[in-house]
Amino acid sequence: MAPPPKLHGRAFYNSIGAPKHVLAPMVDQSEFAWRLLTRSFLPADLRTSILAYSPMLHAKMFADSPKYRAAHFEALKEDGEAYLDGNPAFDRPLIVQFCANDPECLLEAAKQVQRYCDAVDLNLGCPQGIAKRGRYGAFLQEDWGTIHKLIRNLHENLEIPVTAKMRVLETRERTLEYARMILDAGASIITVHGRQREQKGHYTGLADWSVLRYLRDQLPPETVMFANGNILQYGDIESCLEATGVDGVMSAEGNLYDPSVFAAPPPMGDEGREYWRGKDGKGGYRADAVLRRYMDVIHQHVMGREPPHRAPLFMPSDSSATTIAVPPAADGGLAKSNGHSPPEEDDEEQRPAKRQKLSTSPDDQKNETSPILSRKAQKKLELKAAKAQKQFNSQQHARPEKVMNPNLIAMQAHCFHILRPLVSKHHNVRDTLARCKTGDIEAYERVLTLTEEAVKEGLLAYEKDPAAFENLADEASGLGEGIDASEVVESSDEAVRRCRSPYWVCQPYVRPLPKEALEKGSVQLSKKERRKLELEAEEARKAGVVPGGEVGEVAREVREEVTAKEEATATEDTVRGVEHAVEQPAEMQVPRQATTLAHIPPSPSFLSTNAKPIRLHERKAFTL
Repeated sequence: MAPPPKLHGRAFYNSIGAPKHVLAPMVDQSEFAWRLLTRSFLPADLRTSILAYSPMLHAKMFADSPKYRAAHFEALKEDGEAYLDGNPAFDRPLIVQFCANDPECLLEAAKQVQRYCDAVDLNLGCPQGIAKRGRYGAFLQEDWGTIHKLIRNLHENLEIPVTAKMRVLETRERTLEYARMILDAGASIITVHGRQREQKGHYTGLADWSVLRYLRDQLPPETVMFANGNILQYGDIESCLEATGVDGVMSAEGNLYDPSVFAAPPPMGDEGREYWRGKDGKGGYRADAVLRRYMDVIHQHVMGREPPHRAPLFMPSDSSATTIAVPPAADGGLAKSNGHSPPEEDDEEQRPAKRQKLSTSPDDQKNETSPILSRKAQKKLELKAAKAQKQFNSQQHARPEKVMNPNLIAMQAHCFHILRPLVSKHHNVRDTLARCKTGDIEAYERVLTLTEEAVKEGLLAYEKDPAAFENLADEASGLGEGIDASEVVESSDEAVRRCRSPYWVCQPYVRPLPKEALEKGSVQLSKKERRKLELEAEEARKAGVVPGGEVGEVAREVREEVTAKEEATATEDTVRGVEHAVEQPAEMQVPRQATTLAHIPPSPSFLSTNAKPIRLHERKAFTL
């Protein structure tokens, strides 16, 4: 049977349901279990409205290594039945992303997955050092010839479409040329991250939606374009769609900290047990509810077994508020993590028997209290016992078989993201989670139990004193009463005020802006960067502009400084004039004309104190 005709561009986009919500490709983080969890917050009939990307896969390793393929993409069971990745029943639509710089390697890798996904994506946005060393991701953006070959080869030889994810360049005009080249090569969809390659870590900053709007207006209307960047909450998705005019919005970090980011909050009164809403109307999905869902996905789909029976999540309105029982750990570790010591064992029969020393004394042999052994036999027995003990110890400390399943490898990182605000308060949860080993599902179940206890404690505390939790955003941002958040310029404070919720609610992580990171000492400038800033500051000073000030104010400062210097000069000249007057005749003395403030030309109108503050990039345009 011949394959269906290959669709391209908007025809392909419409064939997968024209999704507006897109789960980003994230290395070791957007694996099958996480994609399924993200979709689970929508009704069953709407879950295909989320387009999901796989984690970035290395094309050469995927093409050359069966072991790498088996560990990172589980599409089929041994009997050929559909398994996890790309399963039509619950993991579509799906786009598989690769990083590459060799067209043939990329094509070979893409052919391995084309039957189990809807499209293949080329990563042109990874800004990390490993991408620089491997010459892929955002470090290909200067090599347009290679990018064109990579995309064109897939477009002409794959049975499914090819897409690409890129970052903005140094200017919007250059970014437009870049996007046109990618589309001309054969990309059906382009995703544009509104940050440049250098914006990462503490220098991440904000994505520039205005560049995305410019691209949308300049590219042909039939171009399918996704936006990426600045998505913290569900409401930001609609804001991005309106501001940029794109077809869909992609979320990466926002989804990691709150996997329900693509789901609209339930109506008032329909929260149920999973969603919490405070008296001020703000709310979100409870951390214990999200962690339960995640663990159930792992049990059912990854481990292939039914999830354990769970009691309903605690609600303050429940008639019986009994303490949740915590299953004891075999080594007492969990009991210790709760602040209690493991119970002492009083039963003598349960204690291990003390090792009995063999005796060869005549008295013992006569009384038959010890076996009669020769010295040689006794030595042999001791060596045998020592060997058995050594073998037992090696088994106890043997390194367990390395777990390669990506769904299990990612669990600890995902749990820390989900529980980030909670573990900052409940250190026993943090410590227990930190000790979890890959694949130890029982250990993660203990983390879930401790999380449920922590959430219960928080809910009861909120019922007693809601006011203690309603000012958290102001405290976190440093803004108090009487300060209008709309007046906060170039600061993350407003985002913190908007997003901050009590610790038992999943919520986004708001990164400080680069300027704030510098002020707090989170990052240090290099000598080259410091010298560059000093030169810029010196140029600005000469131009009469200082960062954070107004030109009019600087003008006054300069005039006052000049006046002070000239008055000092005039005084000095007067003293010297008196000295010369003693030696020279009066007719030989030439009067000096002192320069006063009146000789400095008045400030032009644009230097008034009511002028708009001048930004750093505008400094050179103004001179006194």
